[in-house]
Amino acid sequence: MTTPTKPGRRERLATGSAHAAAGGARYLDDRLGLGRWLRPNLRKLFPGHWSFLLGEFALYSFVMLVLTGTFLTFFYQATPETAYASVTELTIEVRGGMLMRQMHHWSATIFVLSIVLHMLRVFFTGAFRRPRELTWMLGVLLFALALFESFLGFSLPADNVAFAGLRQADSLLLSIPLVGTYLSALVFGGGFPGDVIPRLFVAHVLLVPGILLAIVPLHALVLTWRQKHTERRAQGSDERRVTGGPFFPYFSVKQGITSLGTFTVITALATFVTVNPVWMSGAYTMSSHPIAAQPFWYSGVLDGLLRLMPAWHLGPIDIGLLVPVLVLAGFFAVLLVYPFIERRLTGDRRTHHLNDRPSEMPHRAALGVAVITFFTIAWAATWFNVPMDDYTPLVAVSHETLTMITYGLRIAIFVLPPIAYAATLAFCRRRST
Repeated sequence: MTTPTKPGRRERLATGSAHAAAGGARYLDDRLGLGRWLRPNLRKLFPGHWSFLLGEFALYSFVMLVLTGTFLTFFYQATPETAYASVTELTIEVRGGMLMRQMHHWSATIFVLSIVLHMLRVFFTGAFRRPRELTWMLGVLLFALALFESFLGFSLPADNVAFAGLRQADSLLLSIPLVGTYLSALVFGGGFPGDVIPRLFVAHVLLVPGILLAIVPLHALVLTWRQKHTERRAQGSDERRVTGGPFFPYFSVKQGITSLGTFTVITALATFVTVNPVWMSGAYTMSSHPIAAQPFWYSGVLDGLLRLMPAWHLGPIDIGLLVPVLVLAGFFAVLLVYPFIERRLTGDRRTHHLNDRPSEMPHRAALGVAVITFFTIAWAATWFNVPMDDYTPLVAVSHETLTMITYGLRIAIFVLPPIAYAATLAFCRRRST
């Protein structure tokens, strides 16, 4: 007969922790009734394909944005006289300040990039169809707000590069007929540069983040948990059956790995890749010479359209400035209501839980490729420029070569998207048959 041995310290600690956790769970369940809500939600099934995690990258980079932005707010002084000095002091003098600024920047970059990739997946697979139209519209609104918030943050250092972008924004506002001067005065508090820094700070720290904090949980959590997730078409799958892994432990472990991976990538980029060195461009003053700068990729489309558009005028209306703004405004308007446009054109009012293969909807795939081609050509216009003393473009060319490239891109932006549409349509039809 064996003599029972006394449990070791590790076993007693594990047993005690388990009893404490169980007791705490019962305590909360008796008072809050969490068990009734947790049990079915912990068993909710989630898809396993990696592409469904693109939205999670955006979510965790947004979390990093909030955390690093809170740290930066402690040191930033939102006045025209002290904004640049506070940013340089934060970067150079405050311990860890430069790392936090870099992490904030790369969080914003990954946030926007993840939204773009996530929306491309949703668009090409038709995951925006009934009953997910509201989720799609919230995603489009998040995309627009993320771009606007990025521009606000880029302008807050109040250096020469930031005010080069603000000067361009002021020109776009002034180009709007009838109300342009009033909008410019409202935003800048008078003539450029006015009192714009405190207004940008309030919008960047309070207004837009407040809207994002309301929309992000609604888009990423509430609607996702209330609806059945979409899933890839596979053998034996149908619209009525739910497949995937449970939230706990399957999807929660993937969430944990995704969050740690996102934070690690952001930290590594912030450590080894320097961006926006404000100490090199200098503080903006009224006598500062306008500086040339390479726009960030997510603002390059508007900048490229402005470069490609001829300097046309129709009386007092500056067509060259107004048309690019109208193109982007029209794009976001169509993108917002696209689920209803496709429903009207196809007559498909059914509920969909299975994703399409792009080849199964050739016209949608062709339209997406054509739009991507259009914006890529517009972005490419920012790659070429004449080198200057304080500015080195991505591709340095002479004045004559730049003129030839500009005319070539003006032709390409009208010719290549239809060619891309026709080629993609033919490829998808041949693949589907």
